Amino acid sequence: MSCLLLGVIRRRGGVRASVGVRSLASIPSLPPAVADFVKGAVEECKPAGVHVVTGTPEETANILAGLEKEGMVKKLPKYENCWLARTDPKDVARVESKTVIVTKNQRDTIPIPSGGVKSTLGSWMSEADWQKARMERFPGCMAGRTMYVIPFSMGPVGSTLSKYGVQVTDSPYVVASMGIMTRMGTPVLQKLAEGVDFVRCQHSLGRPLPLKAPLVNSWPCNPDKVLISHLPDTRQILSFGSGYGGNSLLGKKCFALRIASRIAKDEGWLAEHMLILGITNPQGVKRYVAAAFPSACGKTNLAMMKPALPGWKVECVGDDIAWMKFDSQGKLRAINPENGFFGVAPGTSDKTNPYAMSTISKNTVFTNVGETSDGGVWWEGLDPPASGITLTDWHGKTWKQGSSTPCAHPNSRFCTPASQCPIIDPQWESEEGVPIDAIIFGGRRPEGVPLVYETFNWRHGVFVGAAMRSESTAAAEHKGKVIMHDPFAMRPFFGYNFGDYLTHWLSMETRKAPTQLPKIFHVNWFRKDPSTGAFLWPGFGENARVLEWIFKRCGREREDEAARKSIIGWLPENGAIDTKGLGSKVDMGALFDLPKPFWQKETQELRAYFTQQVGADLPPQVEAELKVLEDRVRG
Repeated sequence: MSCLLLGVIRRRGGVRASVGVRSLASIPSLPPAVADFVKGAVEECKPAGVHVVTGTPEETANILAGLEKEGMVKKLPKYENCWLARTDPKDVARVESKTVIVTKNQRDTIPIPSGGVKSTLGSWMSEADWQKARMERFPGCMAGRTMYVIPFSMGPVGSTLSKYGVQVTDSPYVVASMGIMTRMGTPVLQKLAEGVDFVRCQHSLGRPLPLKAPLVNSWPCNPDKVLISHLPDTRQILSFGSGYGGNSLLGKKCFALRIASRIAKDEGWLAEHMLILGITNPQGVKRYVAAAFPSACGKTNLAMMKPALPGWKVECVGDDIAWMKFDSQGKLRAINPENGFFGVAPGTSDKTNPYAMSTISKNTVFTNVGETSDGGVWWEGLDPPASGITLTDWHGKTWKQGSSTPCAHPNSRFCTPASQCPIIDPQWESEEGVPIDAIIFGGRRPEGVPLVYETFNWRHGVFVGAAMRSESTAAAEHKGKVIMHDPFAMRPFFGYNFGDYLTHWLSMETRKAPTQLPKIFHVNWFRKDPSTGAFLWPGFGENARVLEWIFKRCGREREDEAARKSIIGWLPENGAIDTKGLGSKVDMGALFDLPKPFWQKETQELRAYFTQQVGADLPPQVEAELKVLEDRVRG
């Protein structure tokens, strides 16, 4: 299985190896730059041994067997090669309050907010404070544990759009999950041996052995000391204290968004919190679309949609992250840098997302979902289990329908290989990426925002992305349902100053090279009837009706084709959205109503937000777009 280093002593039956760390003179199997990074991490963290991950199936099986032995995962006999992990209840989501960007100057990371308000566009930490925080956490943090060295690729190995990373971690759960979420192991080491740049990722659970206090749920973590830190200038990520999801799978939000957005700014491309889908009409014409929604707004459901319109086909390239770069012809090309789906389980069902359900039926790691007595999984949104089958909740306690607490944690997850998705796009691993015709922004807006509209032009589209707001979600530690600003669905993920990010997006219009800019749209599946509180639009597969209009608008010959101008953008003209066969009566008038008081309040809210949060860093073009919107709303 292994490439255990530094004087190997194998111990049967598990993955932990007892390895002398004294003989650090050479790590011959690693390229020099990687060896230097690993050597520095070993000297700081003092692991009992080092294991270089090869990514073979035998190695993965060994990792999982070791996790099972330690009580960190449980095999689910109902499915093929599926596993259940239950975390410490204090380690269940991204921790935005403990996630920082470290740069010399604060303004490189965040706009300086006005009037003493706290920035919501990222957390900056000074280099001196960070050094101190590092010294309080990392020295000796891996004592008694194995350090795994994970060489990984974000994007297909060898693609000009891909980037590489090396993560050191003391969590075998992270190794198992990174094996699903990234291309990992020997093929990447071969690429690194050619001398390509890589992002240095250092992760520790922060629970050296012997333990000073017992673990909860056999899940090592150190919630009081959690710190997820990013050093964009040196392309480094150091994460401490959390074993969960985006805090520990450093290829995901940390690298693919925070660090990659900064690399993209430096290199002239875009790293975005977007799904990518291909949609084919009944005549066989195909277009690709990228869409940015905040967490829990249905990104995965849209990316794997089963269209309700006959003859239309949707195929999935990715459900969460898009890296996009203009090619020599000026076409924006996108890749999904990930290799798996890390989806929110509750609400996923055969009704809402049948393709996700079939994707997760094998080779999947589930975390914090409920468990059935016949060795399966369960969560809110699934049909109740068959009679005689009992449920255990995410705490490991017996659970009954009607209980006051949920069976699955609201942010419980499945981690599953993308290649298993029955509608994975044939081009999903294309090295040059897929050509993007449309970019869609969206959020969860119960009132005032129409089902769909198209922006007037690229600059207006950038403004609409900057103005995005949505009800908050369970993917982070926010409480309750408040409407939060979430520009570009990137608010928790900007790797640099949001004002500079907007300038970067605007600059795409003035590139020297040929440029075919995608059209930009905004959608809202979540508008409610104010009198009943019921959703006005059925959503899910019926969203294909909205995609059909977007598809047609991408190929339009005149500006007002199937559209009418409104104060906020181009709305579909009456009858332009196909409603044939919609099960229930849908009030299209209510879905496209633009109440003046709502939009007056919205523009006031946006002006206050831009003034307080972005201030002097707001590009004049965005300020000008707000001004003309205010004028249109007043007029």
